[in-house]
Amino acid sequence: MLDIILWILFGALAGWIASKIMKTDAEQGAIANIIVGILGAFIGGFLMQALTGQPTDTFSIGGLLVAILGAVVLLAIYKAITGRRGVTR
Repeated sequence: MLDIILWILFGALAGWIASKIMKTDAEQGAIANIIVGILGAFIGGFLMQALTGQPTDTFSIGGLLVAILGAVVLLAIYKAITGRRGVTR
């Protein structure tokens, strides 16, 4: 049970940071940040393992950076498909 809670918190943090980087935070809510962060962790882990051959599957600063990278890639793909530019303030 604790692992699930940690994945949700980790995903929320990674998704929120990625949404700030990609300027989609105003469009997303907390649930979307969690989903983007968790999916981003999978994408980032896949990309890092493909590039380096090393798995990144730990709760660490490196794991968070990989999750953020994956979430940014996911949001960039989403923005490219939908044609959204993000909200500027």
